Amino acid sequence: MKTWFVTGASRGFGRELTEQLLARGDRVAATLRRPEQLDDLATTHGDRLWRAALDVTGTDRLHAVVDAAFTELGRIDVVVSNAGSGTFGAAEELTDAQVEDMLAVNLTASIHLARFAVPHLREQGGGLLMQVSSMGGQMSFPAFSLYHASKWGIEGFYEALAPEVAPFGIRTVLVEPGMIRTSFFDAAQHADELPAYEHLHGPRISVADMPGDQGRVVAAMIEAGERPDPPRRLVLGSDAHRLITEALRERSAEVAAQRDTAPRTDLVPGEVTGGPDGARATMCA
Repeated sequence: MKTWFVTGASRGFGRELTEQLLARGDRVAATLRRPEQLDDLATTHGDRLWRAALDVTGTDRLHAVVDAAFTELGRIDVVVSNAGSGTFGAAEELTDAQVEDMLAVNLTASIHLARFAVPHLREQGGGLLMQVSSMGGQMSFPAFSLYHASKWGIEGFYEALAPEVAPFGIRTVLVEPGMIRTSFFDAAQHADELPAYEHLHGPRISVADMPGDQGRVVAAMIEAGERPDPPRRLVLGSDAHRLITEALRERSAEVAAQRDTAPRTDLVPGEVTGGPDGARATMCA
């Protein structure tokens, strides 16, 4: 039996993950704003479900809940950063509050969760940090700029974090699903539309047209959590694989095309040039 810590357990991937883990006999520390939303699971599974009220944007509360979960449960094998939100619209259409709120949930809170969990995982000799990202962490669509900013940001954080914590037996996984039939899009906010961006104001995404299945995504997450050496990035969905591959190919080609021009800013051995404070410096061979 493993113990999992899951944020955003009230709906979507978080609720599905909590249900599947409990059904297989694992123990879950589930956090959500309203713990009573899991009363049915508590009735069925008893003390294998640990619950705490949590708005992940409350940093002090997040820290306290992480500490309490590790203290009361003794060991947590997998920490799943799942809580997230979406606000869609052209960058100019977004309000200040929408920008700040979504980055607080999707990026800042995810960074803090990892920071607060690492000391506990290090002390117990290892574990897994699983961050729910998106194919949108490696590619982008217009009118989703804020969402992509949060996902590209957390992917950059985990790219650097992984080698920092690997010597402690702590592994990391970025989960990158494609378009999945979840409640995420129903709960997402939409910025007020400006006439200038009429070219972006087509029909909204229909959940019925999405190719991915929530239950299968969660099953793949659990499978990754059981592996001794899971992939650093877990791509889920044929659409995710195709779109990420296309985006990486385009970026790689753009970089490769600048192979001959990029070195033009390098110092030449023996060249005398201005230093960072205006001082003269010589590049040695």
